[in-house]
Amino acid sequence: MFFCAISGEVPQDPVISAKSGHVYERRLIQKYINENGSDPVTGEKLEESDLVSVKASPNAAPPRAPAQTSIPALLQTLQNEWDALVLETFALKQQYNATRQELSYSLYAQDAATRVVARLMKERDAAREALASVQASMGIVPPSGSSGDVEMSGEEEGAGGIPADIVSQIDETHQTLSAARKKRKAPAHYVTPAEVKTFKAKHTIPSLHSASPAGITSLAVSRTDPSHFLTGGNDKIVQLYDRTTDKVLATLKGHTKKVNHVAFREKDGEPTLLLSGGADKIAKIWSHDATSGEYLPKQTIRSHKGEITGLAVHPTSTVLALSSHDKSYSLHDITNFKQVFFSAPADEPLTSLSIHPDGMLLAVGTPASTIQIYDIRSGGIAATLTPEGSTPFTVHTTSFSENGYHLLAPDSLSSMAIWDLRKPKIAHSIPLGDDFKINKVSYDLSAQLLGVAGSEGARVYAHKSWEELARFEEGGEVTDLVFGHQGKEIWGVSGREVRVWGSEEAMDTA
Repeated sequence: MFFCAISGEVPQDPVISAKSGHVYERRLIQKYINENGSDPVTGEKLEESDLVSVKASPNAAPPRAPAQTSIPALLQTLQNEWDALVLETFALKQQYNATRQELSYSLYAQDAATRVVARLMKERDAAREALASVQASMGIVPPSGSSGDVEMSGEEEGAGGIPADIVSQIDETHQTLSAARKKRKAPAHYVTPAEVKTFKAKHTIPSLHSASPAGITSLAVSRTDPSHFLTGGNDKIVQLYDRTTDKVLATLKGHTKKVNHVAFREKDGEPTLLLSGGADKIAKIWSHDATSGEYLPKQTIRSHKGEITGLAVHPTSTVLALSSHDKSYSLHDITNFKQVFFSAPADEPLTSLSIHPDGMLLAVGTPASTIQIYDIRSGGIAATLTPEGSTPFTVHTTSFSENGYHLLAPDSLSSMAIWDLRKPKIAHSIPLGDDFKINKVSYDLSAQLLGVAGSEGARVYAHKSWEELARFEEGGEVTDLVFGHQGKEIWGVSGREVRVWGSEEAMDTA
């Protein structure tokens, strides 16, 4: 097969140069000779007489040129590809428009349903308020209903809608504990204020929880096994840790936002429960399984429509109390994981929760500096505590004293007050410094000591004398504070670390 030395294609009328031996298309080489008079390849002088015709067989047809070797063929191929691409794009655009219309319809339908639900809820709340006003005008304490979303069972109910068996347990616990209140003394071998003055950094457990987002938000120490502690973090995780072996015993997942509070439920003859409440509006309960030794999820409580801001176990060890930004608190039976009480909406969101050691009262904080004390059985307000002359602030932590006579709570952003519940009024206020921002206040088990955690570390004071016994600032900000077994240790959370402070003797024996 010959190819023209000028066009590179198979010649229709091939000729050969007698001088150079190259093959050309006759019309092309003749044109070149007429214009230049030389061979286009070698540049030698060339005349038409030097061209020799190639006689091909009449039966041989010239081969068909490859499809992609010419510009017209390439343009045709590109045109075909473009047409196919445009058709596919048109089909996708039609499908997109159809999907968009379907989504638009769904959004309109959802918006309409949301408006209907909001209107019905508004009417329901208005009806509840009207009913409460009528009952109040008649001198009747309005019973607090349940969440309204669950049909009430047919079992007998006690005061305020709480089942009679729960009320009986609360009354029995109150009678037992309140009868011994005046005789209630610090346990044997309990730490003394003098020993607290010798407390120093004893142990640091670093790098708990994930580094992103970093930070431990809450802490609880087991009373049955003081080496076990529970933490909740900004990383949405709850961890159970053994201090003696420096190992994580359980990593519990299930929250979708940060964990605000954690607690143990420890009762003789029953499995240990781990409880947590988070910014995702839910509380979770895990139970220890004796067979596997693991903690298994038992219940997720979704009663509230706002962030869980408080969590506490009632002295009966059978009731869990929750408070929320949705202006309500609720009680749950943790023996069968049923809700037994849901409060009427308050005027302000609830920002903290604690339970009286005798089990009859419940304190909740608000963003308006006020602390509301509720009767657990009826849901009625027993007292309202508001510090005088202070700039409004959020009460995000409270703590009852073990003898039940006092309540520890902030009375400003940088001072804490000891409320005498028998008056009720502030018995004493402890200034902490303008730069100190309170994160947590706590009474110890003996009611002899009270602690505060904040932006400048942790401090411990003596009850009644109000003397500052210890100050721990080496860890920076402390977000939570717990008194350990026999008061001989103080546990604090600082960033991603859990710190333990204790006496020098305890440090030597440790």
